[in-house]
Amino acid sequence: MPEVLRVLHRDDDLVAIDKPAGLLVHPSALDAHEERTALQLLRGQLGERLWPLHRLDKATSGVLLFARNVEAARRWGMAFEAGEVTKRYVALVRGWPPERGEIDYPLARDPELPSAGQARLPALTRYERLATFEWPFTVDGRHPGSRYALVAVEPLTGRRHQIRRHFKHIAHPLVGDTTHGKGAHNRAVAKHLGIDRLWLHAQWVELPGGSRITAPCGPEWRPLL
Repeated sequence: MPEVLRVLHRDDDLVAIDKPAGLLVHPSALDAHEERTALQLLRGQLGERLWPLHRLDKATSGVLLFARNVEAARRWGMAFEAGEVTKRYVALVRGWPPERGEIDYPLARDPELPSAGQARLPALTRYERLATFEWPFTVDGRHPGSRYALVAVEPLTGRRHQIRRHFKHIAHPLVGDTTHGKGAHNRAVAKHLGIDRLWLHAQWVELPGGSRITAPCGPEWRPLL
């Protein structure tokens, strides 16, 4: 039976899905062996051509938007580029960051390449701490337990891996991030919660005019919410 993606919203111009973690948005040279993508699955499911409007990393779950025609792709692409579309994520990070803050730190364009020699682009992320946890296992022998926090995150610019790179910059990397995180914490939390994933979920996207498309967090998030 063909895999069916959950459609959250559909109108004449747009279709939004709840992308599961582990699914590429579209074919990528960085994961050339992977043929299963959200674009390919949704095209087959709806029987029409589609254009991705933004990216979610393969390991990230949540709201993902596609345009249904060329004109909509152009118009909504410009809206994303102009910052007229607001996105909110939830993430689990190592440690307890301040209750709220902004991370204003320029990022190199391509996170797959060494930053040295690359131009740095302005990047701004706003966050709010939602909950804190102190779990009864130790990763660092200096402490009897390990601290983590659930945060709501709003990226105000759209750089690649922005949330993951910004929280690494402030020494609160995302749990489950195999590139920018800490392996010992990733393994310890996966064992404690019984789930091994990148703890980053695109919770909602708000379009100009206030229309909001929401993807509720999956059941694995219940112990954190």
